[in-house]
Amino acid sequence: MDSKDKEIAEQQQQRRKRVSRIKTSIIMTIAIWMAISLLAVVVLGIMVVKLNSRIYKLELQLNNAVSSTVNTTEPVDEGSEVEKADASKQTVVKQLDSKDNVYHEGDARKVYLTFECIPGDNTGVILDTLAKYNVKATFFVTTDTSGKYEEVYRRIVNEGHTIAMDSYSNSYSKIYESIQSFTEDLTEISGYISNLTGVTPQIYRFPGGSMNQISNVDMVDLVKILNSKNITYYDWNVNSGDTADGCTTDNIVSNVTSGIAKYNNSVVLLHDDSNSSTTAEAIGPLIDALNNMGAEILPIDDSTYKVQYIKADSVGQ
Repeated sequence: MDSKDKEIAEQQQQRRKRVSRIKTSIIMTIAIWMAISLLAVVVLGIMVVKLNSRIYKLELQLNNAVSSTVNTTEPVDEGSEVEKADASKQTVVKQLDSKDNVYHEGDARKVYLTFECIPGDNTGVILDTLAKYNVKATFFVTTDTSGKYEEVYRRIVNEGHTIAMDSYSNSYSKIYESIQSFTEDLTEISGYISNLTGVTPQIYRFPGGSMNQISNVDMVDLVKILNSKNITYYDWNVNSGDTADGCTTDNIVSNVTSGIAKYNNSVVLLHDDSNSSTTAEAIGPLIDALNNMGAEILPIDDSTYKVQYIKADSVGQ
């Protein structure tokens, strides 16, 4: 090989090396870009999950804040919050407490443990504890969007608890957007429970309670819808405070026992969701404390005293 051929060969070799380096750079660039894109997708996914969790916690905190404004320390006098638009219209009574539910020494004390329930792992723990104590409760359920806990709904029914409606969408803004939105959500959650359990629920709780201030629709109109469908709704007169930051099992027990001391009939607000196990852990100690007070713990049924801020009987259809 003469010097010219050798030079040409070296040039070709250098050219191949440059091409190889360019290919390697391109492949590395693509690989890095794909890795960054994948990492971004993962990070965004985590952020979405955390944001959804935060939104739900804020809704629960709003629920808790609203309930705190109506948990009066003294019973309200009959007729103290009665709306009278004019003499020709039906009187709508709005009062959470009433004299016929004030506890006096020697009265029977009935307590209704009610869970605003998004079925999950904690629901099973709660049901296990209730079964251990042979206590029946009421579960105001939403839908299981994951599809993992559909058996929980059937277990609630099969173990003798009352299954009731909270909402289908679990979105305050959607539920209270209009009468049509409310009616659609009500129909969806009723059908959802019925399809899973074979039981058509007739008991309802307004998300945030009937005293909430976030509905775009007059809550009286929504109570009328329930009346027209022969559905009974329940607020609460005892708040466990289990959605408060830093809440402990002792806090829950203390909040409930001090709250029920005022009433013959106490509907207790509790929350069951996957974000906190504190409520599930508190059920055993809470039942022990209620038993020590001589309280009868019952599920809501047709004979239960109606704890309602907007008295449904005063509204009509």
